[in-house]
Amino acid sequence: MKKLNIVILAASVALMSGCGLYKTYERPDVSTKGVIRDNVSLTDTLVAQADTTFGQLPWRSVFTDPQLQILIQQALDNNVDLLNAALNVKMAEDQLKVARLAFLPQFTFSPSGTIASWDGGPATKTYQLPVAASWNADLFGTFLSQKRSAQAQLTALHDYQVVIRTNIVAGVANMYYTLLMLDRQLEILGDMTSLTKDTWDMMKLQMELGRARSTSVQSAEANYYSVLTQAVDMKRQIREVENSLSLVLGQPAQTISRGKLENQNLPSEFSTGIGLQLLANRADVHYAEMNLAQCFYNIETARSRFYPSLTITPSATFTNNMGGIVNPGKFLLSLVGSITQPIFMRGQLTAGLRVAESQYQQAFNNWQNAILKAGSEVSDALVLYNASDEKAKLESKRAETLQKNVEHTKMLFKSSNSSYLEVITAQQTLLNSQLSMVTDQFYKMQAVVNLYSALGGGGK
Repeated sequence: MKKLNIVILAASVALMSGCGLYKTYERPDVSTKGVIRDNVSLTDTLVAQADTTFGQLPWRSVFTDPQLQILIQQALDNNVDLLNAALNVKMAEDQLKVARLAFLPQFTFSPSGTIASWDGGPATKTYQLPVAASWNADLFGTFLSQKRSAQAQLTALHDYQVVIRTNIVAGVANMYYTLLMLDRQLEILGDMTSLTKDTWDMMKLQMELGRARSTSVQSAEANYYSVLTQAVDMKRQIREVENSLSLVLGQPAQTISRGKLENQNLPSEFSTGIGLQLLANRADVHYAEMNLAQCFYNIETARSRFYPSLTITPSATFTNNMGGIVNPGKFLLSLVGSITQPIFMRGQLTAGLRVAESQYQQAFNNWQNAILKAGSEVSDALVLYNASDEKAKLESKRAETLQKNVEHTKMLFKSSNSSYLEVITAQQTLLNSQLSMVTDQFYKMQAVVNLYSALGGGGK
């Protein structure tokens, strides 16, 4: 009884001295000022709006094309990275269960029996049925910090799932819109093929009438083949994008069913929010912070190893052998308490603490960088959308003017008031303008996808 009192007293003293170790993670100060750059102001005024409605929208509310929705869902169902991320979460959940069970005592049952005979005499049979328990009191929070570290890891892996999910949605949407852009450009090349063929025929007719030279016919013919070459290259790009998208969808390379570029309807009004809201919405930012929390608890675990550990081991044995005398079955009860205090561990504990502290600093730096990266991606998406929108409107006016220029130039050529070079140049300039206008429309759509991703990927 006296020994038990000593153990309890030692445990009480240790508990009072170690209460400072039971710390929980608190978000440290981190710079979020100006993480989003104003996309209009020439003086770089920083965005400080508070509305993040767009960043909270489910992906089906952003990408409303029915065929695109089918493709996104197929990718989410079949993507290997997302399936593996789900398995990582399951493993982390199992590890958390193990960390929680560390607070409970361990029980062992090891029955044994002996048959002995002295000098050929009658055999003596003895047996023991011991049940032993061992419980670590965790006075200095070793198990507690390990459990909290496992909880932070599980949360981080859930965030990682969201990151992969968002990347899949954005990747499928970008490739889908790329196909729509290439389809539209291929249509433009088809129209230009007919136009250049008509010009070639017109040049041949003019030469037969003595109004044009062979050089004009040759230039028109070359221009016609140039457009055909671009069309072939465009078809190759379409095939390549279809192959890439098929891989993301988890299917053999094949034709992708899709709509039309002009039928797409995407959001056009955006509010971005400040850095602190990016912390809440961006799964990758929260993932980086959960890694930071995990490193914090790893430091607590490393510190706790400098302190003594208290182990209490009760046991109960049912036996018929008491002190070498064979008796009817009896119970033997015992209780052992032990305290282990590390004294000299060849620097392992100190090195472990320093490594944990360095890992915490690395995690903090990664977290800060994740915030800056998030702000930069939002800024890039906003400036891409606004610039592409403005450029597409100007390019539309330019293409309209160039269309008239082509018609007028052809009329002037027929009346011998213009050269064949002016006709061909006008057609090439119109083609480039039309292709550029479609590209700008695609960039607008890509900016919406990028902004959706940059603001956290919204809901499911």
